[in-house]
Amino acid sequence: MSEQEARQQILSEVSAYCDRFHTQKEYEHGDRIPYASRVYDHDEMVNLVDSSLDFWLTSGRYTDEFERKLSDYLGVRFCSLVGSGSSANLLAFMALTSPLLGERRINRGDQVITVAAGFPTTVTPMIQYGAVPVFVDVTIPQYNIDITRLEEAMSGRTKAVMIAHTLGNPFDLRAVKAFCDKNNLWLIEDNCDALGSEYDMGDGSYRKTGTIGDIGTSSFYPPHHMTMGEGGAVYTDNPLLNKIVRSMRDWGRDCVCAPGHDNMCGHRFDGVFGDLPKGYDHKYVYSHFGYNLKATDMQAAIGCAQLDKLPSFVDKRRHNFKYLLMLLNDTADQLILPQAAEHSDPSWFGFAMTCREEERRNKLVPYLEQHGIQTRMLFAGNLLRHPCFDEMRDDKLGYRVIGSLDNTDKIMHDTFWIGVYPGMTDDMLAEMSKRIHEGLEL
Repeated sequence: MSEQEARQQILSEVSAYCDRFHTQKEYEHGDRIPYASRVYDHDEMVNLVDSSLDFWLTSGRYTDEFERKLSDYLGVRFCSLVGSGSSANLLAFMALTSPLLGERRINRGDQVITVAAGFPTTVTPMIQYGAVPVFVDVTIPQYNIDITRLEEAMSGRTKAVMIAHTLGNPFDLRAVKAFCDKNNLWLIEDNCDALGSEYDMGDGSYRKTGTIGDIGTSSFYPPHHMTMGEGGAVYTDNPLLNKIVRSMRDWGRDCVCAPGHDNMCGHRFDGVFGDLPKGYDHKYVYSHFGYNLKATDMQAAIGCAQLDKLPSFVDKRRHNFKYLLMLLNDTADQLILPQAAEHSDPSWFGFAMTCREEERRNKLVPYLEQHGIQTRMLFAGNLLRHPCFDEMRDDKLGYRVIGSLDNTDKIMHDTFWIGVYPGMTDDMLAEMSKRIHEGLEL
């Protein structure tokens, strides 16, 4: 038996194993309904084992395939696979601190407009670097940045806007992009909860979110729109930003050779860099203070199979959201129901609700959990009120707040969300609706 024949036999048996032992159990009344779960079949498992048989444990052929396929799906020129969505946000932000950007680089003390109602790793890179986040309130029921406060947030040291599309619902890209263009600001779209969402910029054609700003980011953690276990991506149409992203992802090196390849440029030993001696090995020349944020080829192998399913996942998320909205429309006097941003077609990550009556959430959420409906808060609620901000809050240093964050605080007190992941059935959605109705009667 040849190596190729042996591989095919192994992969055939893996496929059969998955079909027998990894089939999803059909929902029965009384089963717990999670807010999210992996949706996969033998394609992912076969790819995973196929990659492992190569025993090329870092980035390799599946990584190259994944980056090409995601670029094609999004309609962007450059895509870099990384280890997580948080790594993607770190890399996207740090790319804007590169000396290669000249006067437009973000320096320590420069300001970045963002929101406090979201996930912390959208903001963490700014603080860790020494930039100053400028927090603006959000709107309800879109749960995205209040664009009427953008001009007030602007200062002489503002260099960028970095915000997320909340639960798949795009922020007002027309207004934010126009604001950034007018003021020569970078725009980072944290697209980790919105892969597949689309937005009409005014020309009648929808574009994928994450591709309208200068840099977009994605997460492939299991609850997200697609998964490879851990994983993320950074994407851009800007060749210089792509060069910086690739350098910082790969230890900060100047060389662009892929792992296992040497001297692709033909000038490995004849360049002059920094204060190094002429001819110093270009493989070990560092133009940035970088990281190792690569993913493994085994993760990428799973991602390649998931990408093929992503369009159907997005369709199912949209169906589930619309069906749940229909079932809950009669609760609008007690719950503020979610609303898609104008000009958008969201790929919904979750179904957010804000209780109109104070303290209502404290009764409703425990009731849902007791009856097997998994819930989630809207991430940090108000990030500024968390222990990680204790010292900065006491010292009143390191960040700015524009006006009051009234809606952000309301979200912290009164908002929660439930899932619409593609593995959900109409029966599961109906059960969630039933329990919400019951909980509102308490």
